[in-house]
Amino acid sequence: MKGHDKEAFKRVIKAFNRAKILVIGDLILDEFIWGKVNRISPEAPVPVVWVNSESFMPGGASNVANNIHGLGAQAFICGVIGADERGRILTEELRRKNIDVEGIVVDAERPTTLKTRVIAHHQQVVRIDREKVDEVDDNVISQILTYAKEKINDVDALLIEDYGKGLIAPRLIQEVIALAHKHDKIVTVDPKDNHLSYYQDITLITPNHHELAKATGEEIKSEKDLDVAGRALLANQKSKAVLVTLGENGMRLFEENGQSVHIPTMAQEVYDVSGAGDTVIAAATVALASGASMLEAAHISNYAAGIVVGKVGVAVATQEELNERFSR
Repeated sequence: MKGHDKEAFKRVIKAFNRAKILVIGDLILDEFIWGKVNRISPEAPVPVVWVNSESFMPGGASNVANNIHGLGAQAFICGVIGADERGRILTEELRRKNIDVEGIVVDAERPTTLKTRVIAHHQQVVRIDREKVDEVDDNVISQILTYAKEKINDVDALLIEDYGKGLIAPRLIQEVIALAHKHDKIVTVDPKDNHLSYYQDITLITPNHHELAKATGEEIKSEKDLDVAGRALLANQKSKAVLVTLGENGMRLFEENGQSVHIPTMAQEVYDVSGAGDTVIAAATVALASGASMLEAAHISNYAAGIVVGKVGVAVATQEELNERFSR
């Protein structure tokens, strides 16, 4: 952000502590196995990892809630877990971070999604996913909608985090967006590419460039291609803005007023991109709920993403880190 925006930037960040966000989406437990490699297996050309420690972190929509909490705002989480040890661990991790878990529905017919990452010498060696991605039962959707209706007056924004794990279905999205409109709430979406048609008339959507290309059928090889695809998605979704994440090339913001702005990456070192998209949607939503303009929210989310990719494992950015990074 430009120097003359510094005071506005500080005011927005200071207001984070008052923001309240309801997150609805796919809950994931992230497991990390930490170790080191000093030889290749004689059985196959793969590294042998000597394990030093193991840890768990909230993932998926629960990582979005964790990012919101890390920024100083209040998060309410709504999703589904299994009646299993994974679900218990995830719920305990969220409670430890003072994240409201009353909206979590337990479904004994499906397991809690688990992503296991093996990390050696600060690099991810392999990821193992254990999950069921069939659409959830109507009963689960009804429970989530009931909770959303109870909480809608207590929050400033509703954030939908879609990892394609079975929760995000047309009925849920239609009713949730209608509920937000009825109560004049911000609606932001981190989408799954094959679900983009679900999201209509929202505040902000944050696809990456691969999701954008798939959704619009545009092959993105140039700035012009990106511009055409971004404006097409903006029109198709009837959203106020589209924020396209471009990896090491930063972001491009498209607004309904016709403005299009490229935002260069703020990452100084990149150790791990796990969860960077979660940080983008969390920071942008908290900023919008704190009075930021769309462009200010995009810049803030870009700074936040630059912070988390410089950390190993699924991580969060804090208010202090944002202020420190911006002051540079």
